[in-house]
Amino acid sequence: PIEALEKHLARLLKKNADALTDAQVVLIGRHLQRARFYYKLASFGYSLYLKPVKSYEQEDGTHRRKANCDVEMTFRLMKEQGNFERVIVLSGDGDFLPVLKHLKSNRKEVVVLARGPRTAREIRQFAASNFRDFEYLRELLRMK
Repeated sequence: PIEALEKHLARLLKKNADALTDAQVVLIGRHLQRARFYYKLASFGYSLYLKPVKSYEQEDGTHRRKANCDVEMTFRLMKEQGNFERVIVLSGDGDFLPVLKHLKSNRKEVVVLARGPRTAREIRQFAASNFRDFEYLRELLRMK
């Protein structure tokens, strides 16, 4: 649960502040900010479905992080489609196009929020005026 994660991270910073390196403090701080952001979204009434990121060791010895949530996200969208009128999808991955088309054909409003340069062309075309670019939003918020 997000609240438990937030408390755990805050305790880590408080109890172990002297033993932690600067890099560890920064990393824990980032996770704490993210947990607080998720908590705030939930307080606004959003339903959050979070999944831990897995770390894989590659052949060259480096680590790669991957969430592998496409199937789970598609499953959740299909399972819950009777419980919402609008969905905001935070992905520009073209693999989601079939489920997004299905939702739209069932009279669901589909909004796509993604990074413009990394968004599949077919997703941008499908979403049309319901596409929101993170990069543009960042600049818009910065100006205010």
